[in-house]
Amino acid sequence: MEKVIIIRYGEIFLKGKNKKFFENLLEKNIANAIKKYNCVIQKSRTRHFVEGFREQDLDDILNTLTKVFGIHSMSVAYKMPTDITKVAQMIVNDLPNADTFRVTVKRADKTIPFTSTEIACKIGGDLIHLNDKLTVNLHQPELVINVDIRENKISYIYFNSIKGLDGMPVGSAGKGMLLISGGIDSPVAGYRIAKRGMQICGIHFHSYPFTSHLAKQKVVDLSTIISEYCGIFNLYVMPFTKIQQAIHDFCREDFMITVMRMIMIEISETMAKRRNCGALVTGESLGQVASQTLASLTVTNSRVKNLPVFRPLIDMDKTEIIDIANKIKTFETSILPYEDCCTVFLPKNPIIKPKLETAVAEYDKIPDLAELINECIRNVEIIKITNIRQNVID
Repeated sequence: MEKVIIIRYGEIFLKGKNKKFFENLLEKNIANAIKKYNCVIQKSRTRHFVEGFREQDLDDILNTLTKVFGIHSMSVAYKMPTDITKVAQMIVNDLPNADTFRVTVKRADKTIPFTSTEIACKIGGDLIHLNDKLTVNLHQPELVINVDIRENKISYIYFNSIKGLDGMPVGSAGKGMLLISGGIDSPVAGYRIAKRGMQICGIHFHSYPFTSHLAKQKVVDLSTIISEYCGIFNLYVMPFTKIQQAIHDFCREDFMITVMRMIMIEISETMAKRRNCGALVTGESLGQVASQTLASLTVTNSRVKNLPVFRPLIDMDKTEIIDIANKIKTFETSILPYEDCCTVFLPKNPIIKPKLETAVAEYDKIPDLAELINECIRNVEIIKITNIRQNVID
């Protein structure tokens, strides 16, 4: 029997007349994710099937598919022509070790003149006949044998399911620009917004020589991890040294972080619009630090003219964020001791409740700021981070 991988989706079921668009995009993302394995992907109703892979590639393929948003679960299954009289004989030598079992049947092929329960009883009886050490336990079996009988006269037999990430297929919710630092929060924010179907690119503000090349490399490494979930990840590294020096020279110390974030989000919106992004994404969590109080977020938002700002972590505490960072394997990289530009010239007592008019007055103190911003944008460094995946949006 041929081994295949059954892929099931979840939330896509709710999409009604638009469901086909999401199904096709999920199939495209699956194909891109496992492209190097030269697999064949088939579709039957609400299932996708991965076929034609080498046995030695199976674990790597499964690991890759666990990072594809939109997949609810998957199973490694045996594929065979539908013949309920032969199922037990075909699988008896491949059963996992167990003393008790139950057979569960799903019968999409209604031409078969037996109910799902009758088919399960038939297969269970045949298995006991072939292996008298097995006994049936319908309530707490050690092994569940699933038999999925499809409409195309093909059946699939599998013993367990692997949980997927759920969410929506990346690319189904447009494109956003993630403000990514070298910290713990922003990579998690990128992961969470990608789970809702948004294709993301990143923007990072680098203040060399106040911050080292190792600090930039840390962000590249974090972006590479994120790319495992969303495909190609374009990282825009903005030279921020002159602007940061000007903030230090001309602005009140307690407003330095506030003004810095105002300028960052202003530059980010400009870059986002040039790259056809429909939103900005940040890793801010309400009240976590001085720049993330309600008043500070209001001041920052005042510099964004046309795009929404998504904050996927806004209601999360640090422990929850760290849990996700560990899950997606960004945490160990995020805590490497290389400072980002937010820690340069850090004031002892940053303003917690800045007034908008005062923040704007401090912003306006910087001479030739428009030219400094234009120079920063002109000198952007673009780093295209590729993984095994291909981009879903040009």
